[in-house]
This record gives sequence, C-alpha cells and structure tokens, in this order.
Amino acid sequence: MAQTKTATAPATKRTPRTLAGSVPQVNDNARAQLVTHYEAALRLMQDGKYDKAHAAFDKMLAAGAGELSDRVRMYSTACAQQMIKDKKDFSNCEERYDYAVSLLNDGLYEDAREHFKLILQENEKADYAFYGLAVLSIQARADSDFQDMADDPRFTELLYPEV
Repeated sequence: MAQTKTATAPATKRTPRTLAGSVPQVNDNARAQLVTHYEAALRLMQDGKYDKAHAAFDKMLAAGAGELSDRVRMYSTACAQQMIKDKKDFSNCEERYDYAVSLLNDGLYEDAREHFKLILQENEKADYAFYGLAVLSIQARADSDFQDMADDPRFTELLYPEV
C-alpha cells in the first residue's frame, strides 16, 4: 500500500475571544501616549493647576480616551468643581468672614485660616477676623487630633505663649 501525503493548511493564530466579542487590537504607541498625557494631567491636578488639568482631560476626551475615558471624565468633573470652589467672589469682608466661619464649623481649619488672613490683608483693623483666628486657635486646642501632641512642650509653647 502506498502512502500518500496530504497537504495541511498552515495553522493560523486565533485571536482570543471574550464574552463581548473579539479583543480589540491595541496600538502600543497610542496607548503609551495616552497614558503619558493622562499622567501629565494628573500631575497638573495634584499641583492645584485645575484649569490646565481640566483642559488636558477635556482634550483627552475629545481625542478618545479609550479604556481611561471613565477616569478622565471623573477627573475632568473634579477639576471643574475645584475651579468653581476657588472662584469665591465676596462683595465685602463680612461675606468672607461668614464663609470662613462656615469652613471653621465644617472642620476645614486651614481654609478658614486662609480666609481670615485674607480679611486682615484687606482690612488690618477687622477685629472680627482676629476673633475668628482666636476661635480657630481654641478649636485647635480642643481638637482630638492634637491630643497626642498636647504633652509636647514645643506645641504647648505655641498654644500658650508666655506674655
């Protein structure tokens, strides 16, 4: 009996399949560039440059952010909210004081201190701003976050200076 060879077609590599269909082909250069832009925009956001970060995130969304689109959209929204937060316009010092007191009541002590100091920059004789800073100091003394430092002499010198 003579043996005959049958030619077989070369095996082709199959692409993996998922429940949603085929895995999309990834362009590594495009993805690397997208990640680079994403990281740069995040650095801008962490540096407090919300307007530049917002523009970078929006540019990424317009160009197509791929799998990062949900995160990019979230960070873009966060930047927009921060820009609105930073643009507090007060018609007078009393309005700024009311806002600083609300920050103080919410436990945002550093933000409150900043607004009290801005009031004093505008009006050196604004006694209500000094009152707000005094309340802030008293609040710091009573804050549970400072209990561990209460026995530290360097800290008590700051809170109770000798006259």
